[in-house]
Amino acid sequence: MSAREDERRRRGRTRTVKESIGRDFRRLREDAALSQAAVARAIGISRAHLCGIEKGVSEASTAVLAGIADVLGADLSIRAFPNTGPRIHDRIQSQIVEQLLRVVRPRWRTFVEVPVVRPARGYIDVVLADQPDPLYVATEVSSEIRRLEQHFRWAQDKATSLPSAALWSSAPADARVDRLLVLRSTRNTRDLAKRFPETFEALYPAKARDVFDAICGDGPWPGSGLLWVRVEGNEVTLLNGPPRGVAFGR
Repeated sequence: MSAREDERRRRGRTRTVKESIGRDFRRLREDAALSQAAVARAIGISRAHLCGIEKGVSEASTAVLAGIADVLGADLSIRAFPNTGPRIHDRIQSQIVEQLLRVVRPRWRTFVEVPVVRPARGYIDVVLADQPDPLYVATEVSSEIRRLEQHFRWAQDKATSLPSAALWSSAPADARVDRLLVLRSTRNTRDLAKRFPETFEALYPAKARDVFDAICGDGPWPGSGLLWVRVEGNEVTLLNGPPRGVAFGR
């Protein structure tokens, strides 16, 4: 996406948020039978400024918004909800994706940054389509995992949403979706795998060696699994099994 498109997207989202807040304030004020002048006077701003806020065209500080809410007997809550997932990724994750695309066997068609819209909205890092088999593998690439449950839940939600992607329109009627986690081997990720082996194995039950053989060789797809990678500087290596000390997936 170009810088101009990025800016247009941000302006559109900002306008939508401002208009939503403005409608809420106007409805609350009118329900209370209060004039714009009375509310503006109570919080020390001009009537014109309040009018612009209600129309969604004026910028307002958090203090002003909180003041309007207080006068109207309302609570102000500003939160960020997960939606499409991050639109930028760390450099190491990009390196891992590049290496995966280089080594994957020709039997797999690859799709990168696949948008899904329902029931979850987001982008799947890579989708691998097995051409002889009606199989689509929703692949998440991670250089670190900070919140294990949230990470797994988000990956599952996006995989479940794959049939809403545009590429699904050409999928066979009996197409199925499996999951693949491509995970960088770090002290943190290895420790998580050692502490929660049952959780990892329940979500990614296939043996790591079988996953490697299916992606990089001619082995059959073994089902949802985890593929470990090692990153040293600019060199990314896909491992044909779990790293030392990790018991599950062997």
